[in-house]
Amino acid sequence: MLRPSKKLLPLAIVLASLSLAASPAPADPAQLLHKHAPRFVRTGLDGRRIDLAAFRGKVVLLTFWATWCAPCQVEMPRFIDWQNHYRPQGLQILAVSLDDDPEVARSLVSQRNVNYPVLMGDLRLARAYGKILGLPVNFLIDRRGKVAAIFQGESDPDKMESALRALLNAR
Repeated sequence: MLRPSKKLLPLAIVLASLSLAASPAPADPAQLLHKHAPRFVRTGLDGRRIDLAAFRGKVVLLTFWATWCAPCQVEMPRFIDWQNHYRPQGLQILAVSLDDDPEVARSLVSQRNVNYPVLMGDLRLARAYGKILGLPVNFLIDRRGKVAAIFQGESDPDKMESALRALLNAR
């Protein structure tokens, strides 16, 4: 039976910490603009696996939200409509709930008949996207996986839809 060397364990810890330090999380979501969106793989509230990389070739609207966030609640019906209307053109909306309790999010998603995948977020995922502090934060990700636009807080829905349409029409 092979046993790890006690001498190598500290080296492994140092190497792991250096690899984390080499790619620090952005301090602000705006630092992700025109960069590849941080990849994640999570299980949605419906039990399905959600891998951001699987949506390459589509335009992704990635929204960070919570049930207690009033502007998030206002956006939700619009996003449901957009998912219906723009899906044939390649739109995929993904929602990351930052609620503490998945049952609270699941209940609202069910009541609103949300037609796009919803997953639970956590501190690690929020940090990867620029230390998400206020909600909502919406990222428009182009077909190549790069962040093309970011909308923080209450946003002008017409500007967001215009940016969305431009990405859908770009080839």
